[in-house]
Amino acid sequence: MTHEFKKIVAAHIAAKAKNITTVLATVVALDGSSYRKPGVRMLLLANGEMVGAVSGGCVEKEIQLQAQSVFETAIPKVMTYDGRYRLGCEGVLYILIEPFNLSNLFIETFHNALKERLNFKITSYYKKEVVAEIGLGTKVQFQNSTHPVSIKHPLNTDYKILEERMFPCFKLLVIGTEHDAVVLSSMAHLMGWEVRIVAHPLEAKTILDFPGSSDFVQITPENYDASEIDAQTAVVLMNHSYAKDLLFLQALQYSTPAYIGILGPMHRREKLLDEIIDQNPEVSEKFIGIIYGPAGLNIGSVTPQEIALSILAEIMAVVRNEHPMFLRDKVNQYSN
Repeated sequence: MTHEFKKIVAAHIAAKAKNITTVLATVVALDGSSYRKPGVRMLLLANGEMVGAVSGGCVEKEIQLQAQSVFETAIPKVMTYDGRYRLGCEGVLYILIEPFNLSNLFIETFHNALKERLNFKITSYYKKEVVAEIGLGTKVQFQNSTHPVSIKHPLNTDYKILEERMFPCFKLLVIGTEHDAVVLSSMAHLMGWEVRIVAHPLEAKTILDFPGSSDFVQITPENYDASEIDAQTAVVLMNHSYAKDLLFLQALQYSTPAYIGILGPMHRREKLLDEIIDQNPEVSEKFIGIIYGPAGLNIGSVTPQEIALSILAEIMAVVRNEHPMFLRDKVNQYSN
């Protein structure tokens, strides 16, 4: 996922500034089932540190051992990890381990893609066997250029391919500054989402009151510009004020987020929608359809933390077009 790759790149930049070599490990294929799926990555540093994880914890030490030869020779390799003989896993992982040495142009292009919220594509070339050879590796394709993650060796495009389209980091727009908004933004940050807080100018809060948030703006609903909102954004109205929620909802009516959540009982949502439609009979059905209120899944939430959990879970279900259910009742249809 984009936020995980973003963290890996940031860790590489920090390590490079200290002259610490880094190696990238990517799960490129899977036979059977595993905690994480192909495309998950982690970064290993020559000083023994690791950033990210490719499993629940059972694979990382083996990857660290296997990575030593890549640190020494700079030659990429593919290793396997057979989880069928270990508790908790039931599949065979194929893991590409390669030097991770980004050019300055790569870093500049990557940061621009994040800022402009552009899609990009990551392609890894591998063999489904235990092997170490030049030609294995990964490249990243941006809008107008393609860059390998290591400038040392050319890639062999005749190998097997794992290709992933990466979308902008998911963003949560929290409109409101009460305690439950602080809790929601903190938990969303832990999920790797970018969090932006929108506050009314009369509210005496700053970004320091929202740990983990990346942006904070104080603005009236009448002056709020919703054009920044895209399909990789969820919005939750948490003003605890009907009048403010109505005005912000009006400001949002021409935007295209993936989800809009409203606090309060169902009749409050219906009243808000009635007023929106009365004032703008041409408001789209699509906009009405993405409004969820009361926000959250029915999991018995009581505390602010539990309510935040239910809202985040609902957002994930909506964005990924899933119908919440107990996993024990779900048939695993994943196949490699």
